[in-house]
This record gives sequence, C-alpha cells and structure tokens, in this order.
Amino acid sequence: MITASTIKHLRFPFSFFLMPVYLFALSSSMEIDVFKSVASFILIHLFIYPASNGYNSYFDKDEGSIGGLKTPPPVKKDLYYTSILMDLMAVIAGGLLIHWQFSIMLLIYGLISKAYSHPDIRLKKMPVMGWLVIGLFQGFFTFIMSWMAITNSTLNDLYGNLPIIYAALLSSLLLWGSYPMTQIYQHNEDSKRGDITLSLKLGLLGTFHFTGILFTMAMGGFVWYFKSYYSWSTVIFFISFLSPVLIFFILWYLKALKDRTSINYENTMRLNFISSLCLNLVFSLIAIYY
Repeated sequence: MITASTIKHLRFPFSFFLMPVYLFALSSSMEIDVFKSVASFILIHLFIYPASNGYNSYFDKDEGSIGGLKTPPPVKKDLYYTSILMDLMAVIAGGLLIHWQFSIMLLIYGLISKAYSHPDIRLKKMPVMGWLVIGLFQGFFTFIMSWMAITNSTLNDLYGNLPIIYAALLSSLLLWGSYPMTQIYQHNEDSKRGDITLSLKLGLLGTFHFTGILFTMAMGGFVWYFKSYYSWSTVIFFISFLSPVLIFFILWYLKALKDRTSINYENTMRLNFISSLCLNLVFSLIAIYY
C-alpha cells in the first residue's frame, strides 16, 4: 500500500518545472507521431521524474524544504519500492509502446538520477561533477530521448542533424544556468549532511552571478538558433515571453543585495514557476504556430 507520505515525496507537480525540455523537443520536431508523443510525455513526466524524486527523497531524508515540497513528511520504506516499480513500469512500457532505444534511455536516465543521492555514489557531494551530470542528462539527454519518441526516430537519425544536436545542447546550457538557483535556499540543509553543491561553493550572491552569466549565454544561443532555423519574428516572440523571468530575477537580486533573508524557498519556487511557465508557453506556441 502506498502511503500519503510517499505520494507527497513523488512530487508529481514538480514535473512541470522539467517540462520545458520536452516541449522544446516537440517544438523542434518537423514530423510528429501523436501516439508516441503522448505516451513518451506520460512515461517521462508521470513515471520517470516522480520516481527519481521519490528515490532521492528516500536517501536524502530532508527535514527542510525541497523542490516542490515546503514541509516534507518523514519518508517511509514504501517510497523506495514505489520509485523502483515506477521506473521499471516506464522502461517496459517505453519498449512496448515506442521502441527499445527509448526504453534503454529511460533506464539510463533513471540510473543517473539515482546516483545523485545514493550514498555509494552521491553526486550531490561533488559540486562540479554533480552539476555537469545533472545538466547533461536533464537537458541534452532528455531532449534527444524526447525527440526520438516524438518523431519515432532512432539514434541513427540523429547523425548529421545539426539543428537537433544544437537544440539539445541549448537545453543543457539552460539547465546548467538554472540548476544552482534551485539549490540556493538549501545551503544549511546541505551543509549539515556534508553535501557540497555548486551553489554552496559559489555562495549566495555568487549563485546569482553565475546563473546570470549562463542565462545570458543561453539566451544568446537561443537567439542564434531561432534566427538560423526559424525567423527574426520567432526570436522576438521568444525574448518577449522570457522577459518576466529576467525582470523577476533582477528584482530578486537587488532585494537580496540588501536582505539575504529574501533568498529563501518561496522566492526560489517563484522563480522556478515563472521561468517554467514562460518556457512551457513559448515552446508550446512555437510548436503550434511556427
């Protein structure tokens, strides 16, 4: 029986924050297999992501706020088994409904995400390696995996497809920029456990500066991408939708300069929500109209 604690720790709503990568892959796909697009969306966002959340929560045993859960309840043993079962269900369904390469990629993603918190590996203790690996797999790897399912393609179809490879790299650049900000309010909790995240190494204001630099680089990359493969109108459309993210980020930074207590869970979740909402909307609209 699945307990209420386990349902909370699976953090299904948190998949909303990771959805932009899938929608970017959808917007970059010229030919779409509707059935496999829907099936892959469900497997990734309702099985793989929640399973990773639950597995990592089981080993972290956080007492303070975590992404999408301000007051996490104590973890139960069924959380571990539920997360493993959800992963297995997704991998099997991926092979049956889409194809074996997609299934293998789901398995790899699941294993990498578990390495983040598993005590024998715990990428969370490795500030640079953890940041690189998570950004690579939540960005580039997930984009390719999603694109393959959406277009019913295989890895062979990726060869020489520079626009898709470039878009996948942009996904990682976006994740590498935003990921430290998701850890900025957890410095005390991470320190108590001995976890040295990149955000902890950068410091509070250093995390803002780092994210600002990488976000600027990512925006430049997206401008080049949409100018080269779409049009200048798409560039303007994209920048317009991302402007609320920039405005909130700058206002929060200016506030943080005067009051460090503003660097908290609530403002971090607000930034995550605004950026995810804007990216989800703009990629969805580009998929429909461009």
